[in-house]
Amino acid sequence: MRLVALQGDMLDQLLAREAGLGPADLARVRDANPGLAALEPSLPLGTAVIVPATADAPASTTLPLIQLWS
Repeated sequence: MRLVALQGDMLDQLLAREAGLGPADLARVRDANPGLAALEPSLPLGTAVIVPATADAPASTTLPLIQLWS
């Protein structure tokens, strides 16, 4: 997955907002993006961040449909 930083984004904010990831994923994302740590704490506008796939992560973030009324 490829994410793009908005003005003033910090890496943890970007990951939480766009990919639903938490603090445990920061090291994995930094390892996949050499030089990213040098740009922090606030990422420059338009910085591309690659989020590597994991074996235990779901393939999709689509939630199941819940019908309240039939």
